[in-house]
Amino acid sequence: MSSPAQPSSAELARYLEIRGELGKPWLWQLLRLTKLREAKDTMEPEAYLAQLQEAHADLMRLGEFWKGREAEVFAGRYQPPTQLEPLPGSPEDR
Repeated sequence: MSSPAQPSSAELARYLEIRGELGKPWLWQLLRLTKLREAKDTMEPEAYLAQLQEAHADLMRLGEFWKGREAEVFAGRYQPPTQLEPLPGSPEDR
């Protein structure tokens, strides 16, 4: 059984732009890894590994950004917040 074809970085970038997903850092990381995969054959193994490790470290620095946003991040179901700004003096107001 063969795996489905992966989109190119250009196709992925167009898709993200059309969907308005460019503000999501985890999708920037996906695009970064796609570009790195495409460049792998033209890179020295050490350079490829260094860039892959850097991308991994950057992804880990995002932390648990998905907490409370599981449906949006993992299922692609974005739900806009019901309240755009917290009320002044509320617990959510920083």
